[in-house]
Amino acid sequence: MGLIPFGLLPMDPATAATLTGAISPPFPAGAAANSAAYCIDPALFASLLPPGRQPAAPAAAETTRRRQEEEEEGAAIRLVHLLVTCAGAIQSGDYSAAHGNLAEARAILLVITTSTGIGRVANHFADALAQRLFPAYPQAAPPDPPPAAPADLYSHFYDAGPYLNFAYSTANQAILDAFEGCDRVHVVDFALMQGLQWPTLIHALSQREGGPPRLRITGIGPQPTGAGDELREVGVRLAEFARSLGVPFYFQGVCVDQLDGLSNWMLKIVPGDGEALAFNSILQLHRLLVDPDADPAVPAPIDILLDLVTELQPRVFTVVEQEADHNRPPLLERFTNALFHYAAMFDSMAAVGHRGGATDSLAEAYLRAEIFDIVCGEGSARAERHEPLGRWRERLARAGLTQVPFGRNEVQLATAQLLRATSSPGSGYSILECAGSLALAWHDRPLYAATAWSAAGGSAAGAVAGTEGRDNNGRRKTSNGSREINSTGNLAIA
Repeated sequence: MGLIPFGLLPMDPATAATLTGAISPPFPAGAAANSAAYCIDPALFASLLPPGRQPAAPAAAETTRRRQEEEEEGAAIRLVHLLVTCAGAIQSGDYSAAHGNLAEARAILLVITTSTGIGRVANHFADALAQRLFPAYPQAAPPDPPPAAPADLYSHFYDAGPYLNFAYSTANQAILDAFEGCDRVHVVDFALMQGLQWPTLIHALSQREGGPPRLRITGIGPQPTGAGDELREVGVRLAEFARSLGVPFYFQGVCVDQLDGLSNWMLKIVPGDGEALAFNSILQLHRLLVDPDADPAVPAPIDILLDLVTELQPRVFTVVEQEADHNRPPLLERFTNALFHYAAMFDSMAAVGHRGGATDSLAEAYLRAEIFDIVCGEGSARAERHEPLGRWRERLARAGLTQVPFGRNEVQLATAQLLRATSSPGSGYSILECAGSLALAWHDRPLYAATAWSAAGGSAAGAVAGTEGRDNNGRRKTSNGSREINSTGNLAIA
């Protein structure tokens, strides 16, 4: 389920202008050399165009329309070429050439449609390149982002397409399967956000034959800012919902700035008490990755967290990540990978979009923030380090986890959920199954991949509670706040 490959052809400017040539291996050696122009092969450019924009059979009555379309498609190819060349110039340190490429790209964006198609996604990548060049070229600075909190952007992204619905439903099904027959269950959510995933799980547990189990949810989130305490508010809402369905419920909110700052004492897991444990990570693990060429002697944040997960022996660890390859140190490589990935994302979102409404706009801003991080961030400043499923499999297996394959029932359930979310069997979305994992795809291009894992022998909580901090194991100490809510909605600060 890897990404579809594409070609980058290093050419001199005269040759590049013709946009011709055979497909070559991606990112050939020496592609970052000064004065080289980087051109996406036109045979592969079709994957950046919406399905409806593919060339149709010529007809005499459509000559004018076809000519206009061809001119716009030619301009779009030139636009992509300029953006990729700009990224290559930045990577090689030729900022003057990069600014010239960006200025040409901006001129094209003034005359092509930017509300749909390649113009829509290219506009965000041009802004990201401008941010990368600022303050050396202040006149290239992008416009300010929309005034919206990250939580609001996330909520609108949930409404704008089936992406988070797919993530939540596949993870919930794996958790329900792991909790079958258990009377006391505990879910640790690595990013609670607004808690949108859990009402469906609570409802499913309330329908269980023999009565619901005692459910505990530990929600991880950042330290509260301002007057609001989002973790507490979400916990109260979940407790009220659980009470309305007769599900015994207990909520604990844990505040940490980074997931590698979690310690087992924060989660209040009692060894041998028979409570079945599940960890849940939706689009979070990639934030703990580092550059592939980072010092191996320094424990990476992802390894610290996976050590904790393995140590606590969960019945299931559900993981959903972007199916993309944006963790390459060279800017040019990750820029081009990201351009193809987000072109597919924007096209897929347009298929079920709200036609320019607030939801569409703020969901687009959510993806825009990811694009800016990928293009502008370097080293520890970069958080959006998406990697394809194959690398995640290797990493999780190396940590001592065993994949729990999704079965045919899960595939059918995920497909049914997708049809409900998109309201159309012909929308272009599909569910792919590969070696026990599931992927949400747009025209067979995987966008998000879901897997489930367990620790060897992980039938219940089996770890010894630790003490605060991890100095002896090289893990850093962290301060945290803990907010506890039971099904009556009462709050206790621990």
